[in-house]
Amino acid sequence: MEKNNETLSILRHSTSHIMAQAVQSLFPSAKLAIGPATADGFYYDFDLTDGHAFTEDDLAKIEEKMKEIIKQNLTFEKYVIPDVDAQIAEFKKEGEIYKAELLEEHRNDNPTLYITKDKDGNALFNDLCAGPHLPNTSYIKANAFKLLKVAGAYWRGNEKNKMLQRIYATAYWNKEDLQAYLHFLEEADKRDHRKLGTKLDLFSTREELGAGLVLWHPNLAIVREQIENYWREEHRKRGYVIVNTPHIAKSKLWEISGHADHYKDNMFFIQKDEDSDDQYILKPMNCPFHILIYQANRYSYRSLPLRMAELGTVYRKEKSGALSGLTRVQGFTQDDAHIFCTPEQLVDEINNIIDFVADTLAIFNMDFEVELSTRPESFIGEIENWDKAEAGLKEAMDRRGMKYDINEGDGAFYGPKIDFKIKDAIGRTWQCATIQLDFNLPARFDIKYQDKDGQLKTPLMLHRVIFGSMERFHGILIEHYAGAFPTWLAPTQVNIVPISNEKHVDFAEKVYKKMREANIRVNLDDRSESMNYKIRESLQDKKIPYVCVIGDKEIEADSVAVRARGIGQVGTFKVDDFINKIAEETKSRANKSFAAKE
Repeated sequence: MEKNNETLSILRHSTSHIMAQAVQSLFPSAKLAIGPATADGFYYDFDLTDGHAFTEDDLAKIEEKMKEIIKQNLTFEKYVIPDVDAQIAEFKKEGEIYKAELLEEHRNDNPTLYITKDKDGNALFNDLCAGPHLPNTSYIKANAFKLLKVAGAYWRGNEKNKMLQRIYATAYWNKEDLQAYLHFLEEADKRDHRKLGTKLDLFSTREELGAGLVLWHPNLAIVREQIENYWREEHRKRGYVIVNTPHIAKSKLWEISGHADHYKDNMFFIQKDEDSDDQYILKPMNCPFHILIYQANRYSYRSLPLRMAELGTVYRKEKSGALSGLTRVQGFTQDDAHIFCTPEQLVDEINNIIDFVADTLAIFNMDFEVELSTRPESFIGEIENWDKAEAGLKEAMDRRGMKYDINEGDGAFYGPKIDFKIKDAIGRTWQCATIQLDFNLPARFDIKYQDKDGQLKTPLMLHRVIFGSMERFHGILIEHYAGAFPTWLAPTQVNIVPISNEKHVDFAEKVYKKMREANIRVNLDDRSESMNYKIRESLQDKKIPYVCVIGDKEIEADSVAVRARGIGQVGTFKVDDFINKIAEETKSRANKSFAAKE
């Protein structure tokens, strides 16, 4: 069998069946739900009707049982179900209620079982499955699969259903690939922004505040301030006007925009006054507000494109199980912009946005992939306009020779979009920036401009974000940098460590004040701890970019002995020279220390 990504999925799906067989052998009360392959492995959902909860020791036992099963060189045999009703009855008799439900749902899809058989043809296990599977278990290497963790999962993802136990696992064709993946998981765990958020005092969430709502602590607020400063500076350079809009609006606005019909389940409603018919909604989007600003003036084709931007905070209702740290929240700030333009300007405007995205991600040393997401099943507007919109986005990317994948049916309900999947330092992809072309909202709000022929026409509208949401992007940044922000973003850029508080602290205070006056984010560490402890804590634990050590020699030479994070001793610099280097590193938004070797 050729070993490629497609057959790797077959390997993992087959291994999931072996895992299910092992679980039912060790835990007879276990009932089977679903067990698909995923991008990085596979999982299986189980209902242990005796109330047992899987433990780490259980996972080890299941792995050993799987190895025993694999050694038996069992075959996977496809079996077309001849009598669906009889099979449903059999599943129910066995207590396999989830399989019975699935089979009922797929009764008209020529449903099949996959049966594992021993060398004598005896059936040992069966699972409702469309396949395909490996010919036999000899393809599964005992040293190339691993059970990773247990988590809760509602049946069908519906929190009204029973909570099942999900075992996550992975499998590869060889041990080396498995070990590489496990190393990747270790690295990802070290970079987990939720852990670093606590360790570095960056952010927190509180039960009394509400799920998915974030408190930005001073350290992360400093990072955000630098990024917002860049955002405002770049938008003004690129011809945007910056606006601000309210957090709530009457339900009437969302009825006009279509959100009331297509986004209702994700919106927060504010209880109306008893003596009023008005109902308000916390805004899930900024776009209707920007359209209202457009409506406040008259525009000709000469005044377009109008590029309108806002750091606008929005609120979207999410299931509690989907919330995670900064990357999935219910209240977040979008770096939102809407561009109103003529058809002739469209392709250039899209390319300008692509340039903006590329230039911005380059600052953080990030690359990206691109997807074109097309019309979803639930949409507003005319198909003819959707076709034009998709063609316009394609033309912009084709014109610049850009590679992209098609993501069928994943567009917004009001228009197709270009999604940018950014790559972090360990190769993971995250969806952040997006460009959405919208023929529909301008028509629904009946906005116009006067064209060169004197006719009133409806402008095209581009929705776009560069970072996506500030919360999500900062979560990604924490993991991208493993908490070690470059100097221009670092909450504390320099820590000053006097060797002796009695002898050297007065000069250290002078250096501290001089750096503060130069707008360097600096700390004077005059605690009674040892010098080596303070240096190690600064560079390794707190991930501060630079430590300046001050002793007799430094005072005599009006200098500082510099150590850089990840580098070590850099050398001794005159105080003013070091300040200039930090100022330049900050101004240039450099990703590397000035002391780093190319």
